Amino acid sequence: MFTGIVEEVGRVTSAPPGKLVITANRVLKGMELGGSIAVNGVCLTVTNFNTNSFSVDIMPETLERTNLGLLRIGDGVNLERPLSLGGELGGHLVQGHIDDTGRVTSIIPDGEAALIRFEAPPEVMRYIVEKGFIAVDGVSLTVVVKDTSTFQVSVVDYTREHTTLGNRQVGDLVNLEVDIIAKYVEQLSSAYHTGITVDFLQEHGFLVS
Repeated sequence: MFTGIVEEVGRVTSAPPGKLVITANRVLKGMELGGSIAVNGVCLTVTNFNTNSFSVDIMPETLERTNLGLLRIGDGVNLERPLSLGGELGGHLVQGHIDDTGRVTSIIPDGEAALIRFEAPPEVMRYIVEKGFIAVDGVSLTVVVKDTSTFQVSVVDYTREHTTLGNRQVGDLVNLEVDIIAKYVEQLSSAYHTGITVDFLQEHGFLVS
């Protein structure tokens, strides 16, 4: 479990098929083999590390569902260690399980911030609400406005300077993870509306036909 508060931007130093080697600093503290690390919002397992870098393997499904397959040597990536028990939750609960990818459609300066709009598939948009949470490349953000196929967030200067969002351009592909609470609410609501019907009550003896 993560919070969507990026700790540092690492750099890809090697990107052979199905693997990434990333230089880092802060996230190496306390790192263990087999431990989890979020890379651009994707929860991955550490397979090797030393004093200045770590390695992760990437499954084919992850490559298909995320933007990690587009990474090249020198690219920056957002890094976050898992949330420790009792740790401060500064963003929102993020699993590191990417729902799908979206594309940057516009970037508009807005004082000391930037309004960035993303296009997302219907499977993602159904969970997005105004003033709700969304993780973009592992960054916890608040949705400002939305329509049927896009949503917009406001990204302050600090976030742009300390994550890869500051380098994003129109057309770039980003990883999206919706708020897990929205999924639970949908499932519970669906179960409530479809699980108990008149036929169900009659079948189990609660009503007499």
